[in-house]
Amino acid sequence: MSFGRRPEGLRAAGPLWRVATLLVALGVLAPVATLAWLALGADLSHWAHLLRYVLPQAALNTAMLLAGVGTVVLVIGTGCAWLVSSCDFPGRRVLHWALLLPLAMPTYIVAFAYLDLLHPIGPVQGAIRWLLGYDSPRQFRLPDLRSMGGAIFVLGFVLYPYVYMTARAMFMTQPAHLMEAARTLGEGRFGAFWRVALPLARPALAVGLSLALLETLNDIGASEFLGINTLTVSVYTTWITRSDLAGAAQIACAMLLVVVLLVLLERHGRRHQRFGSAQRMRAMQPRALRGAAAWTATVAAALPVLIGFAAPAAYLVWESFKRLRLGQGVSQGLVHSLGNTLALAMGVTVIAVVAGLVVAWTARSHGSMPNRARWQARVATLGYALPGTVLAIGLLTPALAFDAQLADWLRLPGLPLMGLGVVLVVACVIRFLAMPVGGIESGLARIPSALEQAARLLGENATGTLRRVHLPLLQPAIAASALLVFVDAMKELPATLLLRPANFDTLATWLYAEAARGTYEEGAIAALAIVLAGLLPVVLLARTQFRGAPEAAPSENLHP
Repeated sequence: MSFGRRPEGLRAAGPLWRVATLLVALGVLAPVATLAWLALGADLSHWAHLLRYVLPQAALNTAMLLAGVGTVVLVIGTGCAWLVSSCDFPGRRVLHWALLLPLAMPTYIVAFAYLDLLHPIGPVQGAIRWLLGYDSPRQFRLPDLRSMGGAIFVLGFVLYPYVYMTARAMFMTQPAHLMEAARTLGEGRFGAFWRVALPLARPALAVGLSLALLETLNDIGASEFLGINTLTVSVYTTWITRSDLAGAAQIACAMLLVVVLLVLLERHGRRHQRFGSAQRMRAMQPRALRGAAAWTATVAAALPVLIGFAAPAAYLVWESFKRLRLGQGVSQGLVHSLGNTLALAMGVTVIAVVAGLVVAWTARSHGSMPNRARWQARVATLGYALPGTVLAIGLLTPALAFDAQLADWLRLPGLPLMGLGVVLVVACVIRFLAMPVGGIESGLARIPSALEQAARLLGENATGTLRRVHLPLLQPAIAASALLVFVDAMKELPATLLLRPANFDTLATWLYAEAARGTYEEGAIAALAIVLAGLLPVVLLARTQFRGAPEAAPSENLHP
């Protein structure tokens, strides 16, 4: 998101807005500062133990996982984006938005589903053995999903839409004359793609890849289910299992180094983005395929949707139906978890949207502000890059200190803020604040400055102008941002696992516990509820992202 010069004639918002933005920025920085203090203040024996026994293997596993997932998402995301952009084939109109559907599936839910689907005595391997004429898993079985390859498979087919979305948007806007010029100079279709279209899309690919890798680094459920000891899993086990907060902080600091590299990758990609003139150029028209080539393209584009969304979603529906058909119904604990999930998501959404509005409005009113104020607005949006485990550890120490002092002042037993889930809400707000800031900032950019100038001439101050002019016009942007935050708060697992109050379960933690116990039936109901909640923003994203996509070229121009 950009914090450029504000429109001419707009006066700056008052000091309260600047103070509020500063507090938000300090709140985002607080976990990082706490982590550094915990890590540097720990005994050197902690570092020696971690460097010898924990960090090498965890760092190697994390690097292998990031490399594998990065390769998978680049190949699938870029390939599918180019296929639906340059070719027309049966099912293309559905697949060009259906390829985004895996975004509705949290990684831990897909891992949960495939652990049962691909079990040696599960339906998939049973069907394969039946086709091949084998009778038992001893005669034939697929490689174990609980492996590095299995983790790369699951995460890659869930996270490829980040690359697909950015690459597809770039391919849709590339002028057709560039590809035509390459073909005129003797390049084949693959050569024109490799030497013209792909280099132009590299900034978008870098952004999509960095987002996918940040999600991979944040994952804890899928990695733990599949037996991969990443840095994130090591943080969790070091803190929860060994009660070693200092060691967990030191591992989290190592994770921050990886986060910094990924953020630099994203910034590098955005730095090379350039915008052309306002003149609309003719977009590339998809070339219709026929015969075997057309159906091969259909299968190739449908396979990621089948693996990343359709198969696990069908499994969840079937397992939920089996439980309800047997008359077991939904347990009271699951209903209670649903209520907790909705309450948590609603609280996070309200606070995040209000904070996002403050940051975005201050940035607009102070677009020509000094570097210090501009950096405050940027820092406030960096929470998306902090994994949930890092946020949890960074917030725990200052939250406990403040909570104990508050309890002493109010003469209350225990820790009121932790017990009420306030710390968990704060962690989720920091993590998801970039969504409302970006959405509202984009909405503000589309509002003509003349409206604000007219309100100021009629005597309104900055706050009154926001309330009477901008808020009514920002309702669609605010609603879309709130929906994204609400759904992501429902799906959040790492921070919820570490900061939830005692006897407080959400749908995500309920599913995590059920999968750990191996009781898949009731876990499937919780997973299905999370997926259904995640479908709406994905459908809305597909409608807005690819509106106006070019159709196939006329039939007389189909063949080279």
